[in-house]
Amino acid sequence: MRGKGCLPKGNNMTEEKGIIEISRIEVGDMTLIYEEKEEFKTVGFSIIPTSMAGKDNKPKFYRINSLVQCKIATDKYPNCYGMGTSMRNCESANFLDFANQEVKEDEETKTVITHLIDNINKTKARHIVTYYKGDLSFELKTEYENASEKTIKLQMLSSFELANITPFIEKDAPESLLIHRLRSKWSQEGRLVTETAEDLQLEPSWSTWSVTDEKYGQVGSMPVKKYFPFVGVEDKVNHVLWGAQLAVESSWQIEIYRQDDGLHISGGLADEDFGQWSKNLKPGEVIETPKAIITTCEGDIEILTQRLTQAGEKYLKNVPASEQSLPIIFNEYCTTWGNPSHENICGIVDAIKDKGFDYFVIDCGWFKEEGVPWDVSMGDYEVSPVLFKEGLSATVKKINDAGMKAGLWFEIDNIGPRAKAFEKYTDHMLKRDGVPITTYSRRFWDMTDPWVKDYLTKCVIDTLNKYKFEYIKMDYNDTIGAGAEGFDSLGEGLRLNMEASVNFVKEINTKVPGIIIENCSSGGHKLEPLMMSKSSMASFSDAHECPEIPIIAADLHRAILPRQSQIWCVIRQSDSLKRIAYSLSATFLGRMCLSGDVTNLTNEQWNVIDRGIAFYKLAAPIIKEGFSRKYRVGNTSDRHPKGYQALVREGKNGETLVVIHTFAKEVGEIKVKLPKAGMQIKESFSDTEISVKALGEYLYVDTNEEFKGIGIILA
Repeated sequence: MRGKGCLPKGNNMTEEKGIIEISRIEVGDMTLIYEEKEEFKTVGFSIIPTSMAGKDNKPKFYRINSLVQCKIATDKYPNCYGMGTSMRNCESANFLDFANQEVKEDEETKTVITHLIDNINKTKARHIVTYYKGDLSFELKTEYENASEKTIKLQMLSSFELANITPFIEKDAPESLLIHRLRSKWSQEGRLVTETAEDLQLEPSWSTWSVTDEKYGQVGSMPVKKYFPFVGVEDKVNHVLWGAQLAVESSWQIEIYRQDDGLHISGGLADEDFGQWSKNLKPGEVIETPKAIITTCEGDIEILTQRLTQAGEKYLKNVPASEQSLPIIFNEYCTTWGNPSHENICGIVDAIKDKGFDYFVIDCGWFKEEGVPWDVSMGDYEVSPVLFKEGLSATVKKINDAGMKAGLWFEIDNIGPRAKAFEKYTDHMLKRDGVPITTYSRRFWDMTDPWVKDYLTKCVIDTLNKYKFEYIKMDYNDTIGAGAEGFDSLGEGLRLNMEASVNFVKEINTKVPGIIIENCSSGGHKLEPLMMSKSSMASFSDAHECPEIPIIAADLHRAILPRQSQIWCVIRQSDSLKRIAYSLSATFLGRMCLSGDVTNLTNEQWNVIDRGIAFYKLAAPIIKEGFSRKYRVGNTSDRHPKGYQALVREGKNGETLVVIHTFAKEVGEIKVKLPKAGMQIKESFSDTEISVKALGEYLYVDTNEEFKGIGIILA
């Protein structure tokens, strides 16, 4: 049968016949390779570092898998025991034939569009690579069109598919492939997990007939829950890596797929099996997938991940001018714990004015009724007449008069059970099984509803403009799950709802000129490229006062740009000077955000804070632009760490920032490799004098103190 993608059981072929190379196209330092199966016209797609060209010819047996993976309801399901595990290589994917390819180039971009046509189902697909010149990665998306005269039910569609990993080792590359993923949970985001292909049973069978598939992702409206939408594959023999990130706010999946000598990675929207997603595509209708950010390189996992995050830099050219110097934030949440008022904010402002803070954020609770917790009150957004007797104008003026921009917290998409809107406006909320989707603390607006857009415009945009706020903290503290009814499928309801949610963020940007946007979702549940491209920065985690703060903050260098990673430093009246320096040092791994008992600190405590702020401002250019490498010595527990951690960030300005945290147990002398020999110590920070020296290519720090934070700048 045409293009079925499987060989009869027992077949012992050692190389695929009839593969024709369509084109090789360079984008930056990467080469795109398009191949076609001569007999069936199926088009495959792979990439290699251009520096490795000519070495990608090792003898292998691999089948061409379509560069657009899709499934429609009338397809035969995949063969080779794939059904129930994967929807890859169904008929509609294999029926997509190569039509033509076009390359467009201007001063800023190079775009490669590969046109495919399915003459049986009467559909078309466009595989679109967009390379932004100067980037270390490219964007990839799929446009899928129903060119028939009847509606088709689409059940799966990929954003990307990368084939033939690795072409630099013959046959199936035994004991040579590593799979990298970033796991995530609340207050413990970004943990790197590396496994071998063998451990994941991604070796081909003896007959190369049956398929094996490692499929993972998340279902719901918190895209960084359980995993980041990221995958990396490493050829550890040749030190070549391939990686992808999805820019997606709804359910997503990534698949690592193996049938023969070539490993495949693909991903996009969570399909009908995984995420209850399907779409009824009408005649002439086109659906566009979420973008994937793709790269390949020589090196290691640190180089791969930072090539991917570098893609976000171009979007930061459009953030407010004040953001370019990485200003310091004060957020009163861990001071008032959801009970802000004009009086207590005035006291905080008096305590911190002239200390170097640029933004002051009024967090949750400004709207709550007396005696009602903030976390069940969001949705009405009427300024509390008890907490703010004069409205918010006097409070904003107090903040502005102290030289700071004022910010305000919203949880835009959700409604708490003590809000009047919770029962009053159920017709405008997402539903499942005929009733509003309800958790113990939330319901969810239908963001596709024009009424909701008008309501939120009044509650959010008009409030920001009325009181002249220059900063918004957008929180999101529960997940919709599989999706909502009233659409083609639950998953399609989720996709459209989250698309509308992102569009509302664009409205805020447009209608509140110069607004600074903080992306927050229970801390770090939205740290993906789409929302990060719409934001100035993000809350890195909700680990407000935990010893693992520097571990999480350093891990997130692999997922987002440090200049966008807002790190909590919560100061308590009872804190020792060493604890204060430990907390402050963690903020050198991203954006400094202070909170806590600032109205009751001693002069000695403020002295450490003042020195930490001064050090951060010197380090800001390195944080803004640079390359990071993390070193961890000790156990693997984040909650109960032992040993020490060092992060070395080489700045583009010629300076290097080293941030060290010791954990439990004595560590003695710490030895950290520097980017180059002969560097000199320029500045240092801790609670006390530290014994530190730079010799040759190494930095040596001598300390036996537990839970000590240290910052060092070298040039």
